[in-house]
Order: sequence, then structure tokens, then C-alpha cells
Amino acid sequence: MAAEQINVEVCYATSTLQFRRALRLEAGATIQRALDVSGLALEVPGVDLAAMAVGIYGKKKTLDTVLREHDRVEVYRPLIADPKNARRRRVRKPE
Repeated sequence: MAAEQINVEVCYATSTLQFRRALRLEAGATIQRALDVSGLALEVPGVDLAAMAVGIYGKKKTLDTVLREHDRVEVYRPLIADPKNARRRRVRKPE
């Protein structure tokens, strides 16, 4: 009997690149397994998966999190600006 499988997606984006890969993995697969199988580290030069945060549908998770059917694994880039300070700069009126 074949092992049960699940469908998941791995996503990563920059201002110039969108990486989306649909995967079919064995049930019980982790985020780490999905990243390994996706080929993201090979296809996107300079991406350091060890230093980046990951999550599922906008909620941060650890690499050993077990995936479920239709999960979207997201790889998050480091922030280049503090969101609070960026908002303050946008609403500050010119004098």
C-alpha cells in the first residue's frame, strides 16, 4: 500500500523574484523537508535558509513543524526597516 501524501506549496519573494513550488510530500513531512525538496536554495542564489524565518500562512513556525494538506510554507526575508518607524515617516507632515 502506498504511503499517504499531502500537497503543499513553498513560497519566497523579493522585489524582483517570485519562487512558488507546488510539492507532493509524504504525510508527516516537516517544513525542513519541504524546503529541501523544493530546490529553493539551489534556484535562488544568495538565499540563506538557515538564517531566515519560515512560517505557514503568515504565522512563524519552526523547521520541525509537521505539514498538513494544502499548507503554504513561506520563507521570510529580514526586514530592512523597522515597520513602526517607516509608518511614522510616512505620516509625518512636511514642515
